[in-house]
Amino acid sequence: MSNIRRFALAIGGLVGVTAYGVVGYMILGYTFLDALYQTCMTMTTVGYGEVHQPTTAMKIFSTSLMIMGVGIALYNLTVMVGTITEGEVRRYFERRRMDRRIAAMSGHVIVCGHGRVGRSAVEHLKSMGAQVVVVDTEPERVVHLQDPYLVGDCTRDEVLVAAGVHRARALVATLETDADTVYLTLSARALRPDLVIISRARTVDSKEKLSLAGATRAVNPQLIGGRRIAAFALQAHVAEFLDVVMHDDEFDFRVQQVRVTVDSPLAGRRLGDLNLEHRSGTRLLAYRPGPRLPFEPNPDDDTVLATGSVLIAFGTSEQIDSLSTLAAAPVSA
Repeated sequence: MSNIRRFALAIGGLVGVTAYGVVGYMILGYTFLDALYQTCMTMTTVGYGEVHQPTTAMKIFSTSLMIMGVGIALYNLTVMVGTITEGEVRRYFERRRMDRRIAAMSGHVIVCGHGRVGRSAVEHLKSMGAQVVVVDTEPERVVHLQDPYLVGDCTRDEVLVAAGVHRARALVATLETDADTVYLTLSARALRPDLVIISRARTVDSKEKLSLAGATRAVNPQLIGGRRIAAFALQAHVAEFLDVVMHDDEFDFRVQQVRVTVDSPLAGRRLGDLNLEHRSGTRLLAYRPGPRLPFEPNPDDDTVLATGSVLIAFGTSEQIDSLSTLAAAPVSA
């Protein structure tokens, strides 16, 4: 039995014994206030004296209250003090506040697994201004976090729902085994068919399985790390530039994506007619007509922007924001 449950039962026991004493004394002729006073005095063994001259019936009832009430009161008070001392009540209310924080979040990223890869993902997401909810089975990995977190098995639907999967922008799966990651990917995809799911693949072979399970992108950190090392060996300046652009917070320029939504004023128009580089100051590096279609580097002026397509742009934060504003759907009155 959890300490919270014991705490609730202890309070219930005290209330029950107190009610027994008050009702009993009132039946014997006491007023409510006198009955409450006599009950509390008897249960706490203060011994100030009888409120009224005791009759035989009062003595018998007081004896039963002493035998039953004093023991229960002492035990329940011990349980209550022990629970409070251990911090269970404080942790309970902290958990409630955390749940309310998560329930109020929308457009956040759920990171399942707070190991080395998960921690790195959380740090980078926060540096990019994203809200994060961390889920892990090990309390010691997350209890120190200032970000909202859940302790639980993220392969279970109820845990994902509690983490706000129906309101999340994306889910990052970095669990200990590929089997768990595949199961998590299947569960998340079943709950949210349109959710962006980035799954960690521990082996090259598991990437295909994760994609079949519904991952938007399966990533092998070891493979990516090896390729970056090779890139630094052969193309050091190119690799360093891309590293700075993508990860250095002190560098103002960024490479970011801007989506052309259904109601976007850019949809169905030629790049040459829009003159986006002049209007926003960004440099268009690539264009992707659809989620599964290949990128088109350096799109020409005759490129017609399709609904749901993505622009890969290079520029300062202000320039990227300007391009996003141009691509945003007009606000209806």
